[in-house]
Amino acid sequence: MTETAVEPDVAPSRPRGRLARTAVLVAVFVCAACGLVYELALVALGSYLIGDTVGQASIVLSLMVFAMGVGALAAKPLQRWAAEAFAAIELLLALLGGLSVLLLYAAFAWLSLYTPALITTALVLGVLIGAEIPLLMVLLQRIRRQDAGSAVADLFAADYVGGLVGGLAFPFLLLPLFGQVQGGLVVGMVNAAAGIALVLTVFRRELSKRAVLLLTGTSVLVGGVLVGAYVFADDFEVTARQALYADPVVHAERTPYQEVVLTESVSFNGTHDTRMYLNGDLQFSSMDEYRYHEAMVHPAMAGPRGRVLVLGGGDGLVLREVLRYPDVREATLVELDPAVLELARTDPQVSTLNGHAFDDPRVRTVSEDAFTWLRENRDRFDVVLVDMPDADSTATAKLYSTEFYGLVRHAMADDARVVVQAGSPFFAPNAFWCIESSMRAADLRTVPYSVTVPSFGEWGFHLASAAPGDANSMEIEPRSSMEFADPQAVRSPLASPGAPELRLPQDAPPLRSLDEPTLRAAATFPPDRTRIPGMEPSTLMHPTILQHAQGEWENY
Repeated sequence: MTETAVEPDVAPSRPRGRLARTAVLVAVFVCAACGLVYELALVALGSYLIGDTVGQASIVLSLMVFAMGVGALAAKPLQRWAAEAFAAIELLLALLGGLSVLLLYAAFAWLSLYTPALITTALVLGVLIGAEIPLLMVLLQRIRRQDAGSAVADLFAADYVGGLVGGLAFPFLLLPLFGQVQGGLVVGMVNAAAGIALVLTVFRRELSKRAVLLLTGTSVLVGGVLVGAYVFADDFEVTARQALYADPVVHAERTPYQEVVLTESVSFNGTHDTRMYLNGDLQFSSMDEYRYHEAMVHPAMAGPRGRVLVLGGGDGLVLREVLRYPDVREATLVELDPAVLELARTDPQVSTLNGHAFDDPRVRTVSEDAFTWLRENRDRFDVVLVDMPDADSTATAKLYSTEFYGLVRHAMADDARVVVQAGSPFFAPNAFWCIESSMRAADLRTVPYSVTVPSFGEWGFHLASAAPGDANSMEIEPRSSMEFADPQAVRSPLASPGAPELRLPQDAPPLRSLDEPTLRAAATFPPDRTRIPGMEPSTLMHPTILQHAQGEWENY
């Protein structure tokens, strides 16, 4: 009688039964869900800290997919000890994946090594995730032999469903309930529990006593580290956040859209400086915000102004300047993040700074994406003020597109004017002039100007009107002030024909930083910062503004 040889990668004692097989598929499901959460957490963190959602997603996903292939190959020699190797990999994956957000936040806050740390973390996590499937396939086959096609189908069905659950759980469950840091730690605990439970129950007979003791001790250690990190996560986040800001943080919250931070400092002479940051980008300083907001609002108010639309500007500071005109009948403010509106209404420092603008009965607020709101809007406004965050992320790039300015144009009444904050013509000249080109492509007639805001540096705006005509026929020609009757109006040589006059209203309220001579100087650009010929407009399908903004600001 011929004796059948036992394959070296299959243990002589095989757990059998439907229950054991179900346990393996449940482990596949849980591991897939956890793995996808780790990927999404890295992408989300990068979008918060860096702002480039597409770039961060591309780096993380491409590196992890590549590393998963490496991990699958690396798992081949481990198949002989599939149970022990799977348990060890899950514990290591749970530890690194659970701590990944915390460690990357620390690298960003203290070491300025975020990108190298992200690349390393994505590669290591990818290798560990890639090693799971081959080992789980071996364990599945040890329960009951079946043809390769059926085994792969069962395994990947559980894997894909797990990915679906993980992908939905991350934004709709983990982030709202736990936040990024603690959410990652919770997933790490689940990952460790699923891996070690499978091996120490279903495949315990394949393990030596020493292996059982070692895996049990390691799982207790990993669980202790994750639980300890969870307990101290809030303190860590406060400390790390404070490391990013020079002044004491007095308010911080992570909303579904962004991180909102308020800082406050007091100088030796008792002057308070309140600052707001969105995703780490300064929005205003109470010391000099009036320079920015006076320059943005008052040139646009030189004309009809009964109905005013403010897009962005949830801090209420643009609104404060608008409401200084008693003949403004209605001011509509569209702000994406309701948390910013709530902060502007209720925080004593911010609400005092904006003059309690939201208590004015003329004000109507809308918590909605400005692009979406404009598509559905049928009202017309005399003045439109676009006070959006800089176009340094995928989410904000659409708000600087020709399509967006086309929607703005349709919201403008006859003789209406629009002002767009356009960043710095000194630090980011390509982005500044790209915004003008995009506005002109939407048939808006523009006149650029800039002012100095100490907190920001030189900062620019584009005032425009929607005069009728063919946008493609707009030639930029110097115009003599003799062509105009109003000697106070500023005639910029960079203005488009048909552009509105850059001037202050005759009934403008007292201003701290702006008068006619200052505004006249604001329309003058030095030769090295004047219009860049042939600048391509930014569109939804070709967001050139994003490339300009990211490429220029990263040098400062």
